[in-house]
Amino acid sequence: MRALGLLSIVICATVVSDLLQSHEMKRVGEVTDFAGGGLTRFGATLARNRGLILSVFCMAISFFAFMALGQVAELSFAVPASAASIVLETILARLILKERVDPRRWIGVACVAGGVALLV
Repeated sequence: MRALGLLSIVICATVVSDLLQSHEMKRVGEVTDFAGGGLTRFGATLARNRGLILSVFCMAISFFAFMALGQVAELSFAVPASAASIVLETILARLILKERVDPRRWIGVACVAGGVALLV
């Protein structure tokens, strides 16, 4: 039971982190000025970005929860089961970020979901 709780934390924290990171990087934009202090200014902009900071915090939670999961569950369960984040990320990328997901990706997501269901 503890393993499923930790797995849930890993999946949720990973999904939140990835969605925030994608949203903020799209909002900030790409680096266009590579000369002089362009990269420094871009780095400073990212360092002040609260959404990106929250993304890094969620990534750290996911990492430490996965470390704890590795102590209470077999690695042959923990690694494949954490792939459930791919399923949630794809669904939420479509719904929240309004990304286009082609049919081949949906088939891949269905395969991952089926594989995770076999583990649990």
